[in-house]
Amino acid sequence: MPNKLIGRKEEQLILQKALDSKEAEMISIIGRRRVGKTYLVGMVYKEKIAFEISGIQNATGREQLRNFANQLKKFSGSAITIPPPKDWLDAFFLLEEFLEEVDLEEKPVIFFDEVPWMATLKSGFLKGLGHFWNSWAVKKKVVVVICGSSASWMIQKILRDKGALHNRVTKRIRLHPFNLAETKEYLAEKNIRPEHYQLLQLYMAMGGIPHYLKEIESGKSAAQNIDKICFSESGLLRDEFLSLYPALFQHADYHIAIIRALASKPNGMSRIELIKVSKLKDSGRITKVLDELSESGFITAYPAFGKKKKDKLFRLTDEYSLFYLRFIEQNLLEKEGIWLSLSQTQSYKTWCGYAFENLCLKHIPQIKKALGISGVYSRSASFFKKADGHSPGTQIDLLIDRNDQVLNLVEIKFYNGAFTISKEYAQKLRGKIQVFREHTKTRKQILLTFISVFGLKPNKHSIGLVDNDLQAEILFEK
Repeated sequence: MPNKLIGRKEEQLILQKALDSKEAEMISIIGRRRVGKTYLVGMVYKEKIAFEISGIQNATGREQLRNFANQLKKFSGSAITIPPPKDWLDAFFLLEEFLEEVDLEEKPVIFFDEVPWMATLKSGFLKGLGHFWNSWAVKKKVVVVICGSSASWMIQKILRDKGALHNRVTKRIRLHPFNLAETKEYLAEKNIRPEHYQLLQLYMAMGGIPHYLKEIESGKSAAQNIDKICFSESGLLRDEFLSLYPALFQHADYHIAIIRALASKPNGMSRIELIKVSKLKDSGRITKVLDELSESGFITAYPAFGKKKKDKLFRLTDEYSLFYLRFIEQNLLEKEGIWLSLSQTQSYKTWCGYAFENLCLKHIPQIKKALGISGVYSRSASFFKKADGHSPGTQIDLLIDRNDQVLNLVEIKFYNGAFTISKEYAQKLRGKIQVFREHTKTRKQILLTFISVFGLKPNKHSIGLVDNDLQAEILFEK
């Protein structure tokens, strides 16, 4: 990875303010697996970390405590093996004794990473942590950092805890994957400078996850890199999907069923459709799983324009998961080089369309900036209407509903050259606008906004129809 932090400006500021504070600070950091939480803390705090421990996946309580003892030995510099404590309350007493010997003139940082793996049911970890914070850390005015990849667990067990940790978190960080600008900067630090079209293809396959992006090599096209990283026997992402969800969620079968269902219809599903396709029983469990996947950033619930909250549309927005289920899983027996063939198929073109739409949906601030409406309050939504006896059905993936009495209807197309609007496509777009206007009865001015990789090739069908012609390069704005 690069030797400097890419992006993360706001997060760095939060961490630094905690260090400069005159009070004790408890910081929760939430972010999906491989997004760079540990790297962020290590780069900002470096030698300020007085003690650090990371939970071990699928380890027993005894093994977690052995790990604690080993970490305490490492940070204390003791030549003598430290026996594992009998429980977490004992462990935190030992930690207090060790920290009492640390030079506290500089505010020390205590870093607990992957807490959900340590704080299993009946482990007593949270009880011990709560006692440690309330009885010692607050008085010593230290910084305690708590990290976890399971966003839903962190929210329920840490941020919304009703016990000893209730309202104890003083600062919160939600670490997201890199956007396109940050991805471009990250690769540039590795002396890799792909053209925007190449970078879009890489991002659509693996997203902005730093741990995935570090596998990209210079001197190779996007297709060559994707082929090596995703399809070769040694490729990092060849089987990452198999461990991704079980590492984050207990009983991950429901989560994977939801992801698979959404991958079958990438432009989104209502809750009713999702339950039907996934073949899961409608229950509170479904609500919990949807919340967990949303909080962890794998799916996004888009409000449906003009409809109630329950009518929102769920969409799979994790790039890698969609790519894996569309291409990798079905071609595990193929040899390296298969992607060069797959990228010539109709299935590839269809995937490009959905993946590019997802990418645009994640860069709405950049789209608003390009439209010159960054300062205008707006709400983003989708719109879908089933065909009936009166009018045809239609779906609009992105609407920007502005407070200045204007509504941008956004049409998104992925194409490897300047896009030409045909007579038939122009009629389809006019039909979309008409159905939307009649069904919603909106009085706002509707502007048709077109986003494509290289922009539109103006002709008699686009002139007078398209109000805003945006190219993909605007998505790379910081």
